[in-house]
Amino acid sequence: MGLFERYLSVWVLLSILAGILLGTQFSDLFAVVAGIEFAHVNLVVAVLIWLMIYPMMIQVDFSAIKDIGKKPKGLVMTLVINWLVKPFTMAALGWLFFEGLFADWVSPEDAQQYIAGMILLGVAPCTAMVFVWSQLTKGDANYTLVQVSVNDVIMVFAFAPIAGWLLGVSDIEVPWQTLFLSTLLYVVLPLIAGIITRSLLVTKQADHQRLTNFVAQLKPWSIIGLLATVVLLFGFQAPTIIQQPQTIFLIAIPLLIQTYGIFAIAYGWAYFWRLPHNIAAPACMIGTSNFFELAVAVAISLFGLHSGAALATVVGVLVEVPVMLSLVALVNKTRPSFERRALA
Repeated sequence: MGLFERYLSVWVLLSILAGILLGTQFSDLFAVVAGIEFAHVNLVVAVLIWLMIYPMMIQVDFSAIKDIGKKPKGLVMTLVINWLVKPFTMAALGWLFFEGLFADWVSPEDAQQYIAGMILLGVAPCTAMVFVWSQLTKGDANYTLVQVSVNDVIMVFAFAPIAGWLLGVSDIEVPWQTLFLSTLLYVVLPLIAGIITRSLLVTKQADHQRLTNFVAQLKPWSIIGLLATVVLLFGFQAPTIIQQPQTIFLIAIPLLIQTYGIFAIAYGWAYFWRLPHNIAAPACMIGTSNFFELAVAVAISLFGLHSGAALATVVGVLVEVPVMLSLVALVNKTRPSFERRALA
């Protein structure tokens, strides 16, 4: 695990502080950046999001889908958790906390925005960081690739309908044209670009080193894209955060419950099904973590850079890494008992 991934929450926290400071000192500059948009898509943020997403999509090998029939239980579990459980539990927790438990601390308008951000996080299963979690838990790398590839194909068709339906059920006005445009811009086109780039770089088995080197060259730009997006978001949110500093804490609570709860469901299911540990671990990690880059991009497109929805998705970035590292430790600690159960 690289220095950036290991301390991602630290870098994000520093970017948050920088964004708040810059947002209070240079509000006019941030206003200019906010106005650079086309069809409700901020062009500056679009470039930064592409810097994040494109390197991830290059790493996904869709030829691995041919192995979809091997060890089907792990794949079935991942798909059910990602598409039939996780989006709906995330929405339910949003309603419970922001329309119920936290109703006295946030306005109804802000509550809807935070729920919207949570929903977008819940409908975006992890694509890139899961390879790190799989490696740290000694997961089957090839099977992880199959799971990620299948989930990405489903995401092309399922992200917009599920997100739109849950937002509508939450009484949040859904600009469908912008939602589909965001899905095209941040899911379909990066996938196509990744496939084309991979096919150009990997013409034979020995060319995988070329691909690795190319991704390594892009990685610093991906880091810049993420941190610059966080700075922009918190720069726009600076007045709200200074007036209501408890907001980030309130958003983090249901996100933490969702993450640990989904993991408990997935890991318990894998144990009951006697899945091998190297299959169960990455399968659970895919369902537990989020494709937060996509969620951030769509939240900005749908609701704007100043929105509570965008703020909620960035809080998701802040809490995810330390939580996932704690789950990695738990998975590794329980490996012996898990393997005994699978072999019994």
